Amino acid sequence: MEHLLQLIEQYGYIALYGLLALGIVGIPVPDEILMTTVGTLTIGSDPLLSFGPSLIVSFGGAMTGMLVSYALGKKVGKPFLYRYGKWVKLTPERLAVAERWFSRYGLWAVAFGYYIPGIRHFTCYLSGVSNVNIWRYLLFAGSGALVWCTSFLTLGHVIGRNAPRLLHATHHYMGVTAAVVVVIALSGYFVYRRYRKRSPVSSKAK
Repeated sequence: MEHLLQLIEQYGYIALYGLLALGIVGIPVPDEILMTTVGTLTIGSDPLLSFGPSLIVSFGGAMTGMLVSYALGKKVGKPFLYRYGKWVKLTPERLAVAERWFSRYGLWAVAFGYYIPGIRHFTCYLSGVSNVNIWRYLLFAGSGALVWCTSFLTLGHVIGRNAPRLLHATHHYMGVTAAVVVVIALSGYFVYRRYRKRSPVSSKAK
């Protein structure tokens, strides 16, 4: 992350645009942490970046990445992605997960996939593979990109320089939280099943 910040400090908006475009295509860039960090660079009396231009540049970078992914998916097709996608982290396992999402939710998976690491990179390729109408694709992709960029930039701007650390901690403990939720849900399910089995016996006894 340090070298990414150095690029932004040295090249400003050009670096921000390029990093987000590459991140959406599949190059391993920590997009959310990068965006919140950029948000922190827009605060203070003499900020390195301004919020408005940062939002416009971020949106442009994200949309460029999504258009490149769409074009590549349309050009090379699914077999090529499954065979060579691993070079940009498009592993067959991740592609299979994204394909299930895309089959189930369609272009909504493109719009909301921004918030799900490991999904947003793939739904764009699958849109191209599926020959989705370009204007419908731009509508859903653009809406999702605008909300995503605004959310994380605002998070960094409002919370300040602690935002990247908080976001990193959230990602770290998200797995533990999910496990606890699953255990509670399963426990409740088994208690409910047991209660239902006992209920007819109790009613007959009365």
